Amino acid sequence: MSDAQLASPHDHTTPPETRVRHDWSLAEIEALFALPFNDLLFRAQQVHRAHFDANAVQVSTLLSIKTGACPEDCKYCPQSGHYATGLDKEKLLEIEKVVAQAKAAQEAGASRFCMGAAWRSPREKDLSVVMEMVRQVKALGLETCMTLGMVDADQASRLAEAGLDYYNHNLDTSPEYYGEIITTRTYADRLETLANVREAGMKVCAGGILGMGEAPRDRAALLQQLARLDPHPESVPINMLVKVPGTPLEDVEDLDPIEFVRAIAVARILMPASHVRLSAGREQMDDSTQALAFLAGANSIFYGDKLLTTGNPQATRDRALFDKLGLHPERRDTCHDDDRHQAALEGAVARQARQSRSAALAYDATLA
Repeated sequence: MSDAQLASPHDHTTPPETRVRHDWSLAEIEALFALPFNDLLFRAQQVHRAHFDANAVQVSTLLSIKTGACPEDCKYCPQSGHYATGLDKEKLLEIEKVVAQAKAAQEAGASRFCMGAAWRSPREKDLSVVMEMVRQVKALGLETCMTLGMVDADQASRLAEAGLDYYNHNLDTSPEYYGEIITTRTYADRLETLANVREAGMKVCAGGILGMGEAPRDRAALLQQLARLDPHPESVPINMLVKVPGTPLEDVEDLDPIEFVRAIAVARILMPASHVRLSAGREQMDDSTQALAFLAGANSIFYGDKLLTTGNPQATRDRALFDKLGLHPERRDTCHDDDRHQAALEGAVARQARQSRSAALAYDATLA
């Protein structure tokens, strides 16, 4: 599809781009962002319906299993040890408490249980504990996801052997804006972790944060980086910055909700078969903004009172919103087909075997 077709506001006779691509140019992505809002949502809704039940939403619950004192300097994060946010350092939760929380999440309707630890990377003694958490949570019949910071190839392999389904590691923003947000970990470090996760056979959860003072081009470049991953991340969380007092971004200008919804729609078009998650920041969104996000192609949410250390809409509010919009939680057996996923993984591994590791991790910030 040409850039002219992408930018045409009236051409609804041409079927939308529903095939999976990894070669989106920055110019194509910016042309999508520039579409009239109604036309962009129309295209995103067509793509969404070609791959998913339009009224099903995958429901996850996120638990902080180790809070505070993170050595990274991410300017948005209240858990960073670099900033005075009033957050107390806590030890790794006991396995029994994590399993109890997972059972409660399952009873409340969650199909996936995500566990996050404020680490640069897991230590050996901690890795053994979180592996047992994975085994016991998975035994409940829940999908499992973890975010533990950077992991090397051996750590990723061991987590996969324990049965971990998803590993979350966000790119956060564009390569060009990244240095304004984080200095203690490089973009290449993040890509390497994602490569290790994929090579270990786990599914990838990777997205970013909007509203950190980035330019519109940075939002397009972030989505381009995610769409270049092969296969695409199975889960793509799109977060709205939650401004926390004490962090360097506490006074950044708010992002227009319409611009946030545009990013959801473009993510849906670029990664048609991925779950696009309406993630952090939902507590600040009214029902109308969330409804537009679902119309734009969001089909996953975090469900519960907290996202790690920041607020999230209460489960009762979410249930009322689902009832109002006619939405329902996605059942596990409607998630990605395992055979198709396995075939995609095998194809990716074969391609990676033909490339050097340096080439696999490189990105060209000037590529349009």
